[in-house]
Amino acid sequence: MTMNSISRSQIYVLDQDEALDFYVGKLGLEVNTDQDLGFMRWLTVNVPGDPEHEILLEKPGPPALDPATAEQVRELLTKGAMGGWLCLTTDDARKTYEDLLAKGVDITDEPTERPYGIDFGIRDPFGNRIRIGQMYPRA
Repeated sequence: MTMNSISRSQIYVLDQDEALDFYVGKLGLEVNTDQDLGFMRWLTVNVPGDPEHEILLEKPGPPALDPATAEQVRELLTKGAMGGWLCLTTDDARKTYEDLLAKGVDITDEPTERPYGIDFGIRDPFGNRIRIGQMYPRA
């Protein structure tokens, strides 16, 4: 048996509508699925043209978490201590940085040359860390 792909990842958000505004409106991702399952809202986004790799924007709560644990997760998320993060790629890190700066995105560090490419950091409205990189071709 061999695994061949990561199809879904998950990060916690406090408000799914605010998350849509950020991830779709500011970062330019696309809504993949927005489905009311009754017990939760299944909300996923993906990079344009890559619907096979979804990010679940999950509100802490049932069925995954009991109310007390969900409250603890919300508190940690608000402090930026949840540890959730994403890495996205772009063809032009400096231009993407300027575009996001103009949109008022919370920038945590400016584009920096690194051995693997040029990258910079941002934070979503909930404290999740995101790295955006222009990767160098692999040798």
